[in-house]
Amino acid sequence: MSFWDHLEELRGVLIRSVLALLGFTILGLIFKDFLFDKIILAPTKSDFVIYSLLGWDFSIDLINIELSAQFFTHLKASLAAGFVLAFPYMIWEVWKFILPALYNNEKLALRVVFLLASLLFYVGVAVGYFLVLPVCLRFFMTYTVSAEVLNSITLASYMSMFSSMVLLIGLVFEFPSVVFALSRLGIVSRALLRKGRRYAFVIILIIAAFITPADPVSMFVLAIPLYLLYELSIFLCKSNESQ
Repeated sequence: MSFWDHLEELRGVLIRSVLALLGFTILGLIFKDFLFDKIILAPTKSDFVIYSLLGWDFSIDLINIELSAQFFTHLKASLAAGFVLAFPYMIWEVWKFILPALYNNEKLALRVVFLLASLLFYVGVAVGYFLVLPVCLRFFMTYTVSAEVLNSITLASYMSMFSSMVLLIGLVFEFPSVVFALSRLGIVSRALLRKGRRYAFVIILIIAAFITPADPVSMFVLAIPLYLLYELSIFLCKSNESQ
């Protein structure tokens, strides 16, 4: 194929990915009550599953102080939900695009990479939603500088934390799949990752502090699964190098 043929193929990949994203985004716009009441706002309610398991009597009453905030929040939330749902399809489109350029042994390895990428993304979303977000919410809602100061949480503030806790953690969880691909290309080795453990731990703490609001509790709650991902990356390199 010529350069322009490749560009045409890439344009098709982008168009189909955007259409899939828009399709799932429209579902979020249509099923607004389910999206917010059952998913996005569920961690603000006392009957949320993690609160029940831990015996926490905790809930949040949100307020809105901007005229158009609820409308644009709905749009942004629908787009985010569309991205989460369309992610495996977009990964599949990328896989189809690069498939003809691969050798047979590379096809098998990168097929694992793309499958792992989809799986780890959803694992990261689940960790952020069911573990990190509830811990952060409870910590900040129960922390006060004085009993005279009441916490009134705006919808915009909650959505900002929700997005960083759920979507960003989902993307960070892609690290092992990236390492696996780099190891197949000979760029990253098991020995290199083992030597870099102490540096990786510091970097993980920095990433956790960036994603979370940097309180010690939520930072370490996120840092633990991130470090386990680093160890998983070492294992993937090991299993790969033995082939």
